[in-house]
Amino acid sequence: MKEYDGKIIKGIAGFYYVDTSEGVFQCRARGLFRSRDLKPLAGDNVRISLTGNEDVEGNVIRIYDRKNSLIRPPVANIDQALILFAMHSPEPAWGLLDRFLVNMAYHDIPCIICINKDDLQKGGEASDIERIYRDSGCRLIFTSALKNTGTQELGAMLAGKTTTVAGPSGAGKSSIINALIGRDRMETGEISARVERGKQTTRHTELIPIKKDTYIFDSPGFSSLDLPDIKEEELRDYFPEFAGLNPLCRYNMCSHTHEPGCLVKDAVLEGRISEERYTSYVSIYNRIKESKRYT
Repeated sequence: MKEYDGKIIKGIAGFYYVDTSEGVFQCRARGLFRSRDLKPLAGDNVRISLTGNEDVEGNVIRIYDRKNSLIRPPVANIDQALILFAMHSPEPAWGLLDRFLVNMAYHDIPCIICINKDDLQKGGEASDIERIYRDSGCRLIFTSALKNTGTQELGAMLAGKTTTVAGPSGAGKSSIINALIGRDRMETGEISARVERGKQTTRHTELIPIKKDTYIFDSPGFSSLDLPDIKEEELRDYFPEFAGLNPLCRYNMCSHTHEPGCLVKDAVLEGRISEERYTSYVSIYNRIKESKRYT
């Protein structure tokens, strides 16, 4: 019985497609993973055993140790995250973006913020977004898949990395991926004028090779995002803008929400920390605090 090492590039309806030196094999996962509550993910490095059966070519018999993993999107062994929002159509939900940044910071995954549909920009909006996220610890890029602008620079940011792409439906993930790989590999959808939400064109998470040693995950879009399991007093550690001020406030464990002598609040008033990011912080803080009351 032949065995190969490979990487799961996608999983659909209980089948896992594993890329090996001998090609891609359709596999099932052994029951032992279920007993260990371990589900194979796209991006997993695995060992498979071939069955010789046309319906099921192989079985995943081992999942190698992961560098990291996420629940949403469900991926493993990623180097960075590309968070894709549209300038307009659909309108960006910045609070959702900030929750995603907290999620990635919690998993110690660097982020690139990509604002697509830059051709829809209305006077100075890009400068305003740059101001808001200048100290967020993330790289920021503006693209237009329609005009094919910014995609070359984005490709350079992804070179040599395995990147997961996430963002709301309709932001243009499939169009950007098509631009990066140079062909129409991904299906694209139109925006519904009535609800201004993109048609869902990505139905599963898939690892797509862009070029040698450069991979990108495509995953279904989302309109909400659960926060990681962190305490409200830990949240401040996931906002890089606060890093130098956290230990200097009047109170050791200042929440930066209501305490006197809070240097973070002073920095917001002075324009050194963006009011928009601070408002997101307070919203997330209150959401976490409220959720703890019911657990």
